[in-house]
Amino acid sequence: MSHEIYMYIAIMSIVTLAIRILPLTLIRSEIKNPFFRSFLHYVPYVTLAVMAFPAILYSTQSIISGGLAFIIGIISSWFGASLFKVAVFCCVTVFISELFL
Repeated sequence: MSHEIYMYIAIMSIVTLAIRILPLTLIRSEIKNPFFRSFLHYVPYVTLAVMAFPAILYSTQSIISGGLAFIIGIISSWFGASLFKVAVFCCVTVFISELFL
């Protein structure tokens, strides 16, 4: 193995540790800025959405059926359907769209 790979691993380790350790050491007081607090509040939801959205589209045989199920899921949850009903609507949508596509 080349010695360059060890240098790459060391640099990646330093960058990863810096991203995780510096905020803990530099920010010791409570964050009072409302904009920054709201930004930090939504970071987990955005991360989950970014990971889940491609899985929704590519988990079916065609992207169209995944997209239709996504749209039906959003509409049914907007009108107050429970999580179980949303899942059933999405599954039925994928089943029907896969029959005709």
